[in-house]
Amino acid sequence: MGSLFRSEEMSLCQLFLQSEAAYACVSELGELGLVQFRDLNPDVNAFQRKFVNEVRRCDEMERKLRYLEKEIKKDGIPMLDTGESPEAPQPREMIDLEATFEKLENELREVNQNAEALKRNYLELTELKHILRKTQVFFDEQEGGMHTTESMTRALITDESRTGKAMGPVQLGFVAGVILRERLPAFERMLWRACRGNVFLRQAMIEDPLEDPSTGDKVYKSVFIIFFQGDQLKTRVKKICEGFRATLYPCPEAPTDRREMAMGVMTRIEDLHTVLGQTQDHRHRVLVAAAKNLKNWFVKVRKIKAIYHTLNLFNLDVTQKCLIAECWVPLLDFETIQIALRRGTERSGSSVPPILNRMETFEDPPTYNRTNKFTHAFQALINAYGVASYREMNPAPYTIITFPFLFAVMFGDLGHGTIMALFGLWMVLKEKPLAAKKSDNEIWNIFFGGRYIIFLMGVFSMYTGFVYNDIFSKSLNVFGSAWSINYNTSTVMSNKALQLDPAGKDYAQTPYPIGLDPVWQVAPLNKIIFQNAYKMKISIIFGVIHMLFGVFVGLFNHRYFKNKMAIYCEFIPQVIFLVFLFFYMTLLMFIKWVKYSASATKVAYSAGCAPSILITFINMVLFKAPDENTGDCSPFMFAGQQGLQKFLVVVALLCVPWMLLAKPILIMRGRKEAAHQPIAPYSNENGDADGLNQHNNAAATQGGQAPAQQQQGGGHGHDNEEMSEIFIHQGIHTIEYVLGSVSHTASYLRLWALSLAHAQLAEVLWNMVLQNGLKQDGWIGGIALWAVFAFWAVLTVGILVLMEGLSAFLHTLRLHWVEFQSKFYAGLGYAFQPFSFEVILESSSSSSED
Repeated sequence: MGSLFRSEEMSLCQLFLQSEAAYACVSELGELGLVQFRDLNPDVNAFQRKFVNEVRRCDEMERKLRYLEKEIKKDGIPMLDTGESPEAPQPREMIDLEATFEKLENELREVNQNAEALKRNYLELTELKHILRKTQVFFDEQEGGMHTTESMTRALITDESRTGKAMGPVQLGFVAGVILRERLPAFERMLWRACRGNVFLRQAMIEDPLEDPSTGDKVYKSVFIIFFQGDQLKTRVKKICEGFRATLYPCPEAPTDRREMAMGVMTRIEDLHTVLGQTQDHRHRVLVAAAKNLKNWFVKVRKIKAIYHTLNLFNLDVTQKCLIAECWVPLLDFETIQIALRRGTERSGSSVPPILNRMETFEDPPTYNRTNKFTHAFQALINAYGVASYREMNPAPYTIITFPFLFAVMFGDLGHGTIMALFGLWMVLKEKPLAAKKSDNEIWNIFFGGRYIIFLMGVFSMYTGFVYNDIFSKSLNVFGSAWSINYNTSTVMSNKALQLDPAGKDYAQTPYPIGLDPVWQVAPLNKIIFQNAYKMKISIIFGVIHMLFGVFVGLFNHRYFKNKMAIYCEFIPQVIFLVFLFFYMTLLMFIKWVKYSASATKVAYSAGCAPSILITFINMVLFKAPDENTGDCSPFMFAGQQGLQKFLVVVALLCVPWMLLAKPILIMRGRKEAAHQPIAPYSNENGDADGLNQHNNAAATQGGQAPAQQQQGGGHGHDNEEMSEIFIHQGIHTIEYVLGSVSHTASYLRLWALSLAHAQLAEVLWNMVLQNGLKQDGWIGGIALWAVFAFWAVLTVGILVLMEGLSAFLHTLRLHWVEFQSKFYAGLGYAFQPFSFEVILESSSSSSED
């Protein structure tokens, strides 16, 4: 949990590995996932690096595996996924894997080619079968049992006699074939135009779809037979058939020949069907055997590829026997990493141990916050705004509580919170089976990733809904109302302007134990007025406390980086400004609640004499004296209030030039003093350069921190900055804080606005929808209530839970990113991205699914 409050201490290390042990050591580090390697060859082309051939071999193996996966999915064969991650195979095992994949690919391609050839032959025989069957019908339809060619001849002679041409005895020829059904109308028109009407076309549809052997799609075709005269028309007809990709088949003219051919075709079709079934069975067996190991093969190949990619980041020494790497490692895991390196060396059989040396650097280390499945979602919300600077205070642990609470203030409803909490609890309890499904639905993945956030938001909303005494816009009378109504039912129901006197006998003087009294539910007119004042005040109180907490979190940053200047010149005036103005306003709210009541014995402390907090605060800032001619009522809540308020405003205003000028002036004085100090010589035999390095190392190790830690985030980064830029930067920072204190305080009023809007939407939905279903009696009322309740439930979940929940979530996110984190959080770092097989495999699987 320590690294959750502040990122892990990181160190830049230099790693020396023997060439024979480098592969195994990097494999162990990939399983560990705690080392981020730097590229020591940034100017070297990717195709000129040492292990580019191995990477290409891995790409080729991955291509073959994707081909196998495609064929397996095509046949709908389930792939075995045990969830285990096998270790990266040794380099010598790559040859066996390549041979296995090559054998499977060649065998599968050969089977596919054979199957495609058999399917094409089967298709041709099937089409020929339909041609013989359909053409027999054509021939049988001719009148008087006359020979077909003679009948067609008479038809053509009759047709040509209409054109005025003489015609002698002719002999007709014909062709038969099949064509795609959608091409048939255009095919018929082309025949008519190209042959000038001198052909006779008959066609019939094939009812059953035929399978295309190339694509596997089902297509519909038609059989046709074309009669013509002469070789010239025959050539023209064949060219047209070729243009429309129609398939022509031989068709005997004699009926006995057609029957003999049909019998032979049926026999060949049965034989082909048997052979095709055996081919499919063989293909299925090959794919089933491959499906058992495909996931593990993918993992092994991707691990090998990741290792060689990482090795390409290393440098070779002059002897070509040692690989040199630079990497960022967490200091707490230094021993764990060394153990993993020794384990990798033992696996490789090398006798030379690896060397891991820490290096001094002025670079900013990466930010590494350890998270688990619960804190990961909250850390992701923070990182979406910006990754924390190195060793900067992390807002995530505080967000775990403040985020669902501020959300619940806006979303407070016991019923809606229960729905949200149950949904989140279901995802938490079903975490493992839901995660194993690996859905590619982006919205579902967002919900599932934030399951703990949703659950906490629902639980906190149940609490605030219980405090508001609001469940689906109704109240719960758990402890009994503290009010007693001394009117009859008809008076109460008919008189909407009826009010109860809190100072009279209607009030029992015992407040409701928790939350709001349920009697407010029957007060349609002044309920909204009371809730307005109540929720507006608690919004300001929560906002000021939240911002003040953010300023104090910044103090921990200043103390850690030993930046005393920031404490005296920024933190102290910021706290004084915020406390003397806005925290004082919240104190006035508590004083008003405690001091004034309807049952007060003195008139000055009665509810009617309570001064307005807003008017008091405005008069305080404007140094305006309140009107004291108010009879028995006093405009002040306590003695000496006016003088105290003037003192608070004056001190708060003095904090503005304090924040604006103190830090730049101190920096300017420090530079002048440093410029007038003589340079002390270093007593070092190796010269000034070595002495300067020794001085830098001593400064770096002072306090046990690296040089990057001394500079990062601590306010020491102004050494190379112009004074004009420092003044401008400090002016912007001061104006942003002063104006932001006002605007951010007002921004927390969104807690009040969204809470009232949510309550009013729930009440409108109840009055306009569900209440109508309760007005009917009898069995008709039961049916009406069933239909109306279904409609009400859909609107409740869709609008009040989903849409209102999303709105409250976004507003809560803004309150944390802008109002809270701006007080202490820079977010200028970069994330620690270690070499991890787990991350690589997750990204590879998600990209392959997409």
